[in-house]
Amino acid sequence: MYNKDFDVDFVLEVLRVMDEKYQEGSPEDEAIRVASVALFYVREIQKLNDYREFFRKFYTPAADYIVPSHTFATREEADEWLASGKANEGELVKIAGEGFRVIPLRDAKGLRFRPTPLPEELDKMNPPDSE
Repeated sequence: MYNKDFDVDFVLEVLRVMDEKYQEGSPEDEAIRVASVALFYVREIQKLNDYREFFRKFYTPAADYIVPSHTFATREEADEWLASGKANEGELVKIAGEGFRVIPLRDAKGLRFRPTPLPEELDKMNPPDSE
């Protein structure tokens, strides 16, 4: 994960050092200058905190944004909610620690639950390699 609280002056210095390796006017020189000035501009207009939040979201895995709309301790509670008519097709819910998606019944009107693992369930099924 990247550090959203990066040191702007350090980043600008790194870009300056990198830029010295390229001939003035080259495409690389231009790209580094554009990046440097953009970062400098964000700081000058006092939007660095907004940029830091954008940066954090940009590098946050999409799985971090998958959040169940409802959490139920038991299947009975979930079935009661489903029968109440408050559920919407496509909603992701958590029932007794497991993920489910609300989907239409196959041959009738109404909705049902389809097992849909949540990110934390997938992490448990596929632990990172221990090296």
